[in-house]
Amino acid sequence: MRIYMKKCILKVSNLSKEYKGKKVVDNISLNISEGSVYGFIGPNGAGKSTTIRMLLGLIKNSGGSVTIFDENINKNRTKILQNIGALVESPSYYDHLSAYNNLKIWATIRMVGKDRIDHVLKIVNLYDDKDKKVSKFSLGMKQRLGIAQALIGDPKLLILDEPTNGLDPMGIREIRNLITSLAKDYNKTILVSSHLLSEMELIINDVGIINKGKLLYEGSLDQLKSKYSSCENLEAIFFNLIERSTL
Repeated sequence: MRIYMKKCILKVSNLSKEYKGKKVVDNISLNISEGSVYGFIGPNGAGKSTTIRMLLGLIKNSGGSVTIFDENINKNRTKILQNIGALVESPSYYDHLSAYNNLKIWATIRMVGKDRIDHVLKIVNLYDDKDKKVSKFSLGMKQRLGIAQALIGDPKLLILDEPTNGLDPMGIREIRNLITSLAKDYNKTILVSSHLLSEMELIINDVGIINKGKLLYEGSLDQLKSKYSSCENLEAIFFNLIERSTL
């Protein structure tokens, strides 16, 4: 039987970022395969958002390289971003406009047809609220609208930075179900960062664990659980790794 290896669509090699002589991201390497839901986890201030900004070319790396779709982000950023959808921190929207009209602006920017707007609104379960002003939306609805914006160009890779921040349990569940659906039903490769370990454990296949800018583990979630079989869940494994790294 022939075994097909999944293609690596995002490769980070020895990536670092230095501010005022201090490394906030310290020579990390990541490999994200096509079709994966990859969890990038760590406490607040670990370096997750800084890494994601370097992946998107929003800030320049101090060392190392980022290759996405076999292209270097610093050399071919415009070409790469055509196939990436991203939600970094809070979504950007116009409060006084409806959800539909917000996405209409994004559709124009991404040069996609208006039929795509209704499609992504259905994906994120906002179709019935498409004519409502965003100022009337709950925080969870605004986050789902942000994901709809990221999906408008039908990207191959979706990058979500702390998409459940500030949400109540119902909002967190909605985002979790949406991420699962995007991977399973729409064949999206997803990189999602979070510090909510119990939620991440339910949706991810692969994981990168970062603390104080250093990568503590990178690889399959199943392999990590097998390696630390004495730990009952991902949260316990995470704290075990944190403790070991400070010894």
